[in-house]
Amino acid sequence: MGKLNRLAINDEGFIFDPETGNSFTVNQTGLFIIKLLKEGKSEEEIVQALTEEFDVSPEEARRDLVDFIEQLRLNGLLEVKNV
Repeated sequence: MGKLNRLAINDEGFIFDPETGNSFTVNQTGLFIIKLLKEGKSEEEIVQALTEEFDVSPEEARRDLVDFIEQLRLNGLLEVKNV
C-alpha cells in the first residue's frame, strides 16, 4: 500500500500524488474502494462492503473492483502485488 498511502485524497474524490505531481478524480465508488484498500482490506472484504454500500450483486462488485484496481495500476498508484 505504499503508493496509496502517499496520496492526498479529499472527500470529493480528488486525488493528488505528491511524488509525481499527477492528479486524478474518482467517483464515490472509487473513493470508497481506495479508502478500503488503504485500510488493508482484502478483495473479498471490499466486494462484501461494495454489495452492502451500493446495493449491487457480488458479481458486479467484483467486476467493478477488478476494473478499478487495473486502472490504479495503469496510473502507477498501486503495485501489482497488492490485492
